[in-house]
Amino acid sequence: MEKLRKVVNEIAYTRDHSNSPALHRSLVPVLTLASSLYGVALQIRRSLYRSSFFQQHRLQIPVISVGNLSWGGNGKTPMVEYITKLLVDSGISPLILTRGYAGGDEAKMLERHLQGGPTKIGVGANRAATAASFFDKYGCANPSSIKTFFDQSLLHETAKAKNVSQKIGCVVLDDGMQHWSLCRDLEIVMLNGLNPWGNGNLVPFGPLREPLAALERADIAVVHHVNLISEQSLRDIENIVHGFKESIPIFYSKMVPKYLFGVENDRSYVALEALRDATVLCVSAIGSADAFVKNIEMIGARCVDRLDFSDHYLFQAEDVETMRRRAKRLEEKYNAKPIIVVTEKDYNRDSEILKCLEYSYTVLVLCSELQITPCRGTDVDGFKSTICRIMAAKFCVSS
Repeated sequence: MEKLRKVVNEIAYTRDHSNSPALHRSLVPVLTLASSLYGVALQIRRSLYRSSFFQQHRLQIPVISVGNLSWGGNGKTPMVEYITKLLVDSGISPLILTRGYAGGDEAKMLERHLQGGPTKIGVGANRAATAASFFDKYGCANPSSIKTFFDQSLLHETAKAKNVSQKIGCVVLDDGMQHWSLCRDLEIVMLNGLNPWGNGNLVPFGPLREPLAALERADIAVVHHVNLISEQSLRDIENIVHGFKESIPIFYSKMVPKYLFGVENDRSYVALEALRDATVLCVSAIGSADAFVKNIEMIGARCVDRLDFSDHYLFQAEDVETMRRRAKRLEEKYNAKPIIVVTEKDYNRDSEILKCLEYSYTVLVLCSELQITPCRGTDVDGFKSTICRIMAAKFCVSS
C-alpha cells in the first residue's frame, strides 16, 4: 500500500507521463476517472451548501480558517500556531479546532508548543459540536470587546496581555478551507512554494483538493517555503493567484529550525550545532520532505541522505529495519555513525517505534517554527494589520 501511495504521489506531481514507468502510465486512466468523479462530488457538495440544503453553523465569536488547496506540506498547522500566539499576545484566548487526522500528530505538536498557555485545542471531525462543548465549559468573550482587540490590540506588541481571560475569544480552524459546515470570518490559504499545484489536477490524479478557482474565496494567501524557491517560481505563483483574485494580499513564510530533542525525552533539548559537519539520515513521512531535507542541509550537515515515506504514514517494524540498514551503509561509507533526524509529526505519530533505533544510532527530532518573511514590500506588521482590518470589518458585519 505504501508503494502505491508513493506512485500516486509521483503521478500527481508529474505533468508529462510519456516517459514515466509502465506502472505509472497504467494507473493514469484509473486515476483520471477517479479524479473526475471526485470533481463531480465536490461540485454537488458545494452546491448543497450554497443552496442551504446543508446547514452552515455560525459561531458567536470570530473564526479564522487556515487551509490549503493541495496535499500536505503547505504549513497549515505551523500557521495555526503562529496566529494563535498572535491572539494570545493580544489578550485573546483562542480555541484551535482540528480533526485529529492520522492519530492526531498535528494536534500533539500544537499541544507541546502551546502547553501552559490559555489556548484550548479541540479535536474532532464535527468542529461545531467540539466548539460548543468548549464554549459550555469556558464561555465566550463579549463580541464588542473582541472587535476592539482586532481594531487595536493585535497591532501593538506592547499591548501583550499578562492575564488572558479563560473565556474563548476566537476560533482558529486548522485545515479549514474545505470544512464548509462552519462559517468563517477570515480565510487564509497556504501555498507550498516548492510545488503548489502539482500537475494541476484534482485528487487522486493530482494533488488539488479543489480547483484553483477556490482561491477566489480566500482573504489572504501565504506562499510557504519562500526561502527555498527561485524568483521566477515565486512570480509564477503570484501571477496564478492574482489571475483568480487580483485583490488578494499575498504574504510569504518559511520554516526556521529552532532546536532538536532526543526521541527518548521530548524535553532533552539539543542545539542545532549537533548536526554541523555530521552525516545525517533524514527520515520523514510528511507532505514536503524536500523542505525538511533542505533545512537540514542549510544547518550545515556534511552529508545528508534521505528516506521518504508518504504523508502521515505510520512506521512499521520493517521500516525501522530499513532505516537501520540505510544508516549502516552511511556509516560504512563515511566511517562515522550518522545521526538520524525525523520531524515532530513523525515523532508524534509513534515515538515508541523510533526508540528502537536508539540502541544503534542517535535519533533526534527537529523542531521548527513558521516565520513571516519580509518580501515584496510585505512584512510581519503588514500581515498583522491585514488580519486586523479584515477581521474588524467582517466580524462587525456578521455579528
